[in-house]
Amino acid sequence: MSFLKSLFGRKETAPAEPVALKTAEHKGFTIRAMPFQEGGQHQLAGVIEKEIDGELKSHSFIRADRFPGAQEAADFALVKGRQLIDEQGEKIFK
Repeated sequence: MSFLKSLFGRKETAPAEPVALKTAEHKGFTIRAMPFQEGGQHQLAGVIEKEIDGELKSHSFIRADRFPGAQEAADFALVKGRQLIDEQGEKIFK
């Protein structure tokens, strides 16, 4: 019975760890584009990082924008990351 169960039973999978598809430097900050799949599309998401006084600070962002492809979502995540840095600078970590 366990053989049949292993063939036809439901397989549980753990959620995949987010992976940075693209990385860019901007004004001393590192932007990591980390889109994730949501509803058959890829949602714009990323992380902005900078070392300040020997401590690595990070800020995660997710936007409502969705794209058909992961690479397109990653490209726009880098654009959005640059925009956030230009608007807020280091204040983004507060």
